[in-house]
Amino acid sequence: MADKTVIVHTDGACRGNPGPGGWGALLEWGGHCRELKGGEPETTNNRMELRAAIEALSTLKRRCQVELYTDSEYVRQGITQWMDGWKQRGWKTSAKKPVKNRELWEALDRQCQRHDIRWHWVKGHAGHPGNERADALANEAIDEMQGAKA
Repeated sequence: MADKTVIVHTDGACRGNPGPGGWGALLEWGGHCRELKGGEPETTNNRMELRAAIEALSTLKRRCQVELYTDSEYVRQGITQWMDGWKQRGWKTSAKKPVKNRELWEALDRQCQRHDIRWHWVKGHAGHPGNERADALANEAIDEMQGAKA
């Protein structure tokens, strides 16, 4: 990978919340493209948004400069604004309640230590090509999982 900057688009989807969910990620670098997707039978949208970022970053084998685009304010704010406070408070919110999805936040934090990441928010379902593709992958994952159950 001559150019170590990777452009990542992530998205999560859920049919019902909770309900069957999927995540999708589109990774682009040096003229190459890789698509990832997966799902869970009973989950939440926030969990799928987190999984998309975790899975995308864990796929990268060596330290990279990453431009990560998400339509999830939950993920972007969690990683850029809230996580340091959660850690200082022993994984408690400012209201002293346990942080939801802690195991996923910890997994994302581990991936963030491996890379240099700039987080970007994009409006979902607004025609942003990378976000639209990540959304399609997340929904394909749900469809495939539900088809496997039928």
